[in-house]
Amino acid sequence: MINDNTKLNSRDRAVLMKTRFLQGLSPALTVSMMQTMTIVSLPARRQVFRTGDPAEAFYCVLGGYVRLYRLNKDGREADIRICAPGDTFAECLLYADGPYPFHAQTAENATLARFDMATVRKLAAEQAEVARAVMASLSRDLITTMDCVANDRLFTAPQRVAQYLASLCPVDDGQAAIRLPFQKNLLAGKLGLAPEALSRAFSSLRKTGVTVRGRMIQVGDVQALRDF
Repeated sequence: MINDNTKLNSRDRAVLMKTRFLQGLSPALTVSMMQTMTIVSLPARRQVFRTGDPAEAFYCVLGGYVRLYRLNKDGREADIRICAPGDTFAECLLYADGPYPFHAQTAENATLARFDMATVRKLAAEQAEVARAVMASLSRDLITTMDCVANDRLFTAPQRVAQYLASLCPVDDGQAAIRLPFQKNLLAGKLGLAPEALSRAFSSLRKTGVTVRGRMIQVGDVQALRDF
């Protein structure tokens, strides 16, 4: 379902205004950028696009979560990224020829801002401020990707899970109760783990007082979790 961008509600507008490629723009250019945009509402498990589709747009998640993944010839899936509200995806194709190189699928009901690729490219060619904002966003995404690759190689599965849980804790020490923002199968993909590896990692973290009940996580010692 595609809506007019004038129907953007205050919460979604606040999420959009915090994105890297809009934060640094002047009010006039922010309006110009938003004129390239439409709002898309999609149900859970709906394809946003598939590998090989023409790369006609990039997206910002306003609500819900979007899963980026690839498939091999046998149908095996490999998660690339779980995009949360405020995250953008596919903007890396602004200056690249060719179709989308991965699949994008909603993990739950989602609201997306869809930016027309050709129009933004034209605007960036005319306005250096827009080009700088886009490049700053791409640079930050590259750094984030490098950090993910390094973490996958430097840390064990339990350490990756511990780092993620610690990032959700509202306190630096003592006890904490947290709720996973999405299902555990998505968390496994986000951390580059098979579901069974995630289960083993949670078992390893019991020594730090971590107990798991569905999406609810009890942490007995936040500092021990950070130090794991």
